[in-house]
Amino acid sequence: MDSLGAPPAPRDGATSAIRLDAVRIAFRLEGGGTYDAVAETSLEVAENEFVAIVGPTGCGKSTLLNAVAGLLKPVAGNVTVLGRPLAGLSREAGYLFQQDAVMPWKTALDNVALGLEVAGRPRAEALDAARGWLGKVGLARFTDRYPHQLSGGQRKRVGLAQVLIRHPKILLMDEPFGPLDAQTRQIMGNLLLDLWAADRKAVLFVTHDLEEAIALSDRVLIMSAGPNARIIGDHRIDLARPRDAADIRLDPRFHELHRAIWGQLKAEVIKTYGEADA
Repeated sequence: MDSLGAPPAPRDGATSAIRLDAVRIAFRLEGGGTYDAVAETSLEVAENEFVAIVGPTGCGKSTLLNAVAGLLKPVAGNVTVLGRPLAGLSREAGYLFQQDAVMPWKTALDNVALGLEVAGRPRAEALDAARGWLGKVGLARFTDRYPHQLSGGQRKRVGLAQVLIRHPKILLMDEPFGPLDAQTRQIMGNLLLDLWAADRKAVLFVTHDLEEAIALSDRVLIMSAGPNARIIGDHRIDLARPRDAADIRLDPRFHELHRAIWGQLKAEVIKTYGEADA
């Protein structure tokens, strides 16, 4: 696929939630000059669609996510969110980072309620909503726990509730389960799928784990090695929903998809390691 042409297309008849048209991202270097992180790249995510991005380390996956969030401005091209050109931070998007965003001096309940309180909701109303979301992520009995009293998986659940309590129309996720062990990652994957199935937000999910990408998503996009990275693959994941993030990996079709996507991704990963050893 040529990233300089039309963007990877969402499902037939679907409305676009995220659209990048010929976006180019570069950074100024301290010693002068620029680092061209992402070449002209286009992509599209439909409303209700779950799209994962995979690629070698340092290829610009998180950089693209930050452009969609409005955290950085491309040097060229256009970012459109829900049909409107993005200007500044995207108020329609919720962002779940790899690192915990919980405040260590606040309880789980207060951490989840904070977003609504900052938005001006009365504290009692915010706390009531936070209790409901902690229940949805399986932490109803842990409302008064502080982050240091929670496991890594439990803190991730708090983080997920923090984001979803604001009912964002788009969910951006940057290696959100990266620090977790394999079993906890699968549990969190199933929790995410259950919550996503309730209202089918548009999701753009960055991960290094190809199996995770296939198990969760509707489409998997592949980025080339950087610099001047671009999207070089767009694979539709035709596995039935609802899914179990662990059981789906036993499906023969899962393995067919894994072989096809890895066959393209492997060459880019090898390029990255080759440059590191040079």
